[in-house]
Amino acid sequence: MDVEAFEQLVADALDSMPEELMEPMENWQVVVEEWPGPQDLIAAGLSPKDKYALLGLYHGVPATSRDTHYIAFPDKISLYKGPIEAYAGPDAQRIKDQVRRTLIHEIGHYWGFDEEQLDELGWG
Repeated sequence: MDVEAFEQLVADALDSMPEELMEPMENWQVVVEEWPGPQDLIAAGLSPKDKYALLGLYHGVPATSRDTHYIAFPDKISLYKGPIEAYAGPDAQRIKDQVRRTLIHEIGHYWGFDEEQLDELGWG
């Protein structure tokens, strides 16, 4: 799938998110990257050689960890095209579904959920 088609899947997934989940989010962006870099893998607790294991990454301070002294740097959600396509396989619907699942997962991190909590919610 070309980058533009993948970015459209991301835009469609964003449009499908519940308003009550998205509206309170401030100062953030979603970017599509081909593959995670070594620093992204390390930040996620993975080996820098395990580029297929990371589908997305939330970069920022979770909303639940911010205090009155928080300086509002833009938060970023990276979705990694290569690993998502490798995980989902060649079926376009499976890729679309995985983009949405990954986006929900990373938005969960924005709201302060850890991996165990995301798994309990079915967002793992």
